[in-house]
Amino acid sequence: MPLSVQKLASRLTFRQLQVFDAVYELKSYSKAGEMLGLTQPAVSSQMRQLEQALGMPLFEYVGRRLFTTAAAEKLAQSVNGIFGELRKLQTELAELDGKVAGELKLVAVNTAQYVVPYLLRAFLNLYPQINVSVRVVNRAAAIQRLNDNSDDLVIMGMVPTEKPLASLPFLNNELVPVVPAEHPLLQQHNVTAQEFLDSHLLMREAGSGSRLALEVHCQQQRLRLKPSMEIGSNDAVKHAVIAGLGVAVLPKLSILPELELGTLKVLDVAGFPLRRSWCVVYPQAKHPTPAMKAFIDYIQQNIKQFEQVFLRNSQLRS
Repeated sequence: MPLSVQKLASRLTFRQLQVFDAVYELKSYSKAGEMLGLTQPAVSSQMRQLEQALGMPLFEYVGRRLFTTAAAEKLAQSVNGIFGELRKLQTELAELDGKVAGELKLVAVNTAQYVVPYLLRAFLNLYPQINVSVRVVNRAAAIQRLNDNSDDLVIMGMVPTEKPLASLPFLNNELVPVVPAEHPLLQQHNVTAQEFLDSHLLMREAGSGSRLALEVHCQQQRLRLKPSMEIGSNDAVKHAVIAGLGVAVLPKLSILPELELGTLKVLDVAGFPLRRSWCVVYPQAKHPTPAMKAFIDYIQQNIKQFEQVFLRNSQLRS
């Protein structure tokens, strides 16, 4: 090993590389610190030491924005390979010990974020040595991450049919028409779908799975769809409806507390609810890691229990 490499290895630490990876991904010292449980000065110190060891700057500010240098791009490729080998080693050592371990990187679309914690609770009891991370994104971002093979598994509805993807449906996703308490439509019998849609419809942004489901339904039923406002998350849409800004179509599981309190009401509208399924999705060509296989098997073996738990919660609160 050349002396220069020996010297570099003696000055680098895995912690520095971990902090670098977080700053590189988030493009922010403060956000990286929040994710790793470090103060911003501690992150800055780690990056300063790493830059001194490499003899090159890795990040630079232009105005108030943080940008990566060419050296950072090269380092990011190496760090990805280093951590990939460490994850492989962790998995192989666990296999030698007869255990399932390693990392499991999940991505969940916004509507599935209410379901994922219930899936993970029993799974992590079964496999405590698996380290799970969950990233919540909209459907467009989830599809992009599938294309990039960025994660192990994606939890989403309306799986793209034009792509070679493996999918496992595991739970119904009911999209229901909701109005605020005391809305005039609640006093009306036989509300048509078009009357509901014309009552100041609040919708998610383009790229959202729940919006796409509604668009497909309206196209099939030849209904006019003209949102009065676009809002960037289901929670924000929910609160906008409660505030009286309009009506919306939302996943039932995302509004159970509001239904129980009576601040939201599900309206009886012809053609609703829309029924879709949440699915565990991954590229067909992907070779499952032991952690991935354990999660897929766990979902497959517990589909009936998931249905019973969520159906019971839905019936109790609606």
